[in-house]
Amino acid sequence: MTPGGHGRDLNDDGPSGQRTPTEFTAAANSAAAVSFDDPGDFERASRGLIAQIDDGRVTMGDHVVFDVARHAFVNESAEAPPSVHPSLWRQAQLNVHHGLFEVTDGVWQVRGYDIANITFLEGSEGWLIIDPLTTRPSAAAALDLANRTLGARPVRAIIYTHSHADHFGGVLGVTDADAVANGDVEIVAPEGFLEEVVGEFVIAGPIMGRRAAYQFGPLLPPGPLGHVDCGLGSAMGLARSDLLAPTDIITRTGEERELSGIRIVFQNTPDAEAPAEMNFFFPDKNLLCMAENCTHTMHNLYPIRGAQTRDALAWSKYIAEALELWGDDTDVMFASHHWPRFGNADVRAFLSMQRDLYRWMHDQTMRLANQGLRPTEIAAQMRLPAEFNESHVQGYYGTVSHNCRSVYNRYLGWYDGNPANLDPLPPVEAGANYLEFMGGADAVLARARESFERGEYRWVAQVVNHVVFADPQNREARSLQADALEQLGYQSESATWRNAYLMGAKELREGTPDWGRVPTRDMSQAMSVEHLFDVIGIRFDPDAFDAGPVTFNFHITDLGEDHVLGVGRSAVHHRAHSVDSDAVASVRIDRATLFAALNDASSLDRAEVTGDRNLLHSLLDTLTVFETAPLIEP
Repeated sequence: MTPGGHGRDLNDDGPSGQRTPTEFTAAANSAAAVSFDDPGDFERASRGLIAQIDDGRVTMGDHVVFDVARHAFVNESAEAPPSVHPSLWRQAQLNVHHGLFEVTDGVWQVRGYDIANITFLEGSEGWLIIDPLTTRPSAAAALDLANRTLGARPVRAIIYTHSHADHFGGVLGVTDADAVANGDVEIVAPEGFLEEVVGEFVIAGPIMGRRAAYQFGPLLPPGPLGHVDCGLGSAMGLARSDLLAPTDIITRTGEERELSGIRIVFQNTPDAEAPAEMNFFFPDKNLLCMAENCTHTMHNLYPIRGAQTRDALAWSKYIAEALELWGDDTDVMFASHHWPRFGNADVRAFLSMQRDLYRWMHDQTMRLANQGLRPTEIAAQMRLPAEFNESHVQGYYGTVSHNCRSVYNRYLGWYDGNPANLDPLPPVEAGANYLEFMGGADAVLARARESFERGEYRWVAQVVNHVVFADPQNREARSLQADALEQLGYQSESATWRNAYLMGAKELREGTPDWGRVPTRDMSQAMSVEHLFDVIGIRFDPDAFDAGPVTFNFHITDLGEDHVLGVGRSAVHHRAHSVDSDAVASVRIDRATLFAALNDASSLDRAEVTGDRNLLHSLLDTLTVFETAPLIEP
């Protein structure tokens, strides 16, 4: 497509048909002046630096897991290029600070080698570690940096602040299963942690992984026309996440623990940033950890990768409670992402504005909803008030637009109250009907090109979507929609929106990547047997198994547990601590082998099976193998 008029490109097109910013996009970004350019952010982000990984690279064999050089381009110019929102450019410049930083006496963080932070506290018996990052290589590299710089210490305790993988997935880089099983290392987590991990990363893991590729943009090439930032950090580490189960659970606010000789008071905050999460205070250090409940961005009330909608009202009240409990006594506050806040007055001001942000989003969304406005209308009307003129409440990760829809959805669900939206046609069928009504694909594309030349990129993306779904082979439609998505990405302050738009454009132009079979996270040691049977349920294909109703007995040898799995009426059911005398087969198997059998039925050869082994094999062979299915076939 040859652009013309006011929609012409400012520079030559990029690779693979990629477009550079149009004059409309450049003008929009130029007009988005950053009025909250507090130099204190850069001082805080760099404060306390004492060491760095020499080449800034985390590797696993020949595989590069994380490389700070990939985002060094953000420091080449203080002024944002026309393809990047200036506020996001500033956030990216803050996020590229990396190394080992002293937070306060006896407390250090390693930042910048993962999307999250890992925190080390010097205890009387060894290291207390908070949030061991996303991957084993990054966590191991961080521990090595701390030990080489500060003196080697054994790891004695680990805290998982919450149930997201970037805060537990690297645990095997700082300890191992034997150390935990032997009691040499404690792992503390909030109530509901394991259940939420399984729900989010196992039951919904495959589709969430696909959508996370849009949110975080790992396939986008770093640069001003591609990946710039993730909002919470520069980028995700590219390696597998693992899990060891907690050994100690915090069930209520006010509980205290002493870990490696360090006193800690906990605050449970369920359904805030994560379904299972906790803040905590170190009374002997006047030090407060706000987990991921307060970071230097407006957070998500719903991440676009998919997850349970968060409770904005509860979130605000938890921050208020933390202020009431510890606000007067806190000298330094740190979190699981970004940089700390220093000094009591700064901490209180930071927490107060974060508290008010989530309360404003909650209350004003529901005020408008109760007046009859629908989610899209609320999103179009709500704008961040001028008094939120600080960088840490800007929309680098969440946005007002999708957060207010999330508040609506938490109370009122997916239905907006308009009966026309109660049972809409699916996209392919709807797309074909839209095209017929609008005079065919050529007519739609002609009008859409005119809209593109006027800079109406949201509308172009929306209307051309009907053409793409009605005819996925229409290259002209795919190209035009990609062009529109790309300009929307360039204009986005939110890193997650930018990544999603640019990933969509990339896929429309190049086709769906060969994602292959979804990799299985090694969480078998942490999952209960009930969790494993839940996995069977969501992978069971009733059309491929017609032998029911039947039951199977399972004796889990390493746990000494008996379980019954039933199959019938197109569904499975499970009974714990039970044996069925009418079962068609009985299996003696350990938990790890059962986990392996869910992905490869031949693993049953390592188990003792009496009864109808073939029927059990048949059931396991029918389990769906999840692949990251394309949104649109090329």
